[in-house]
Amino acid sequence: METDYETLLTRAREGLDDIMTDDARFVLPDPEVLHEGKRTIFRNFADVLDAIRREELHFADYLKRKLGTVGQVEGRRLVVQGRISERNISKLTRAYVDTYVLCDECHRPDTHMEREGRTLMLRCEACGAHRPIRAGN
Repeated sequence: METDYETLLTRAREGLDDIMTDDARFVLPDPEVLHEGKRTIFRNFADVLDAIRREELHFADYLKRKLGTVGQVEGRRLVVQGRISERNISKLTRAYVDTYVLCDECHRPDTHMEREGRTLMLRCEACGAHRPIRAGN
């Protein structure tokens, strides 16, 4: 039952191809937005939070700051003042994910934020990369 090194290496690489190209586990849900009078309701806010694994307050504050409005989290949804389009919320959600969630090196969502002194850093648990998060984002 002796197998040479090249055969074992080929078999190991075949198994890695399936693992390394599988990005289907991170699917960002499309925002479900509805309007009630002069308020906009982001109905599946909690589902998006579950997918990106970030704190509710951080993501809600980011959206409110970028939209230039006030609002609050009510249960599993975010309610903000003003009529905001679904496209605009979707664009801001994607920008948040690109800045605060996805690793720049391996493009995986397996990251977490931590402070080093006064700098907020994004650390990847998959590849070990780390980078500072720009304050302007």
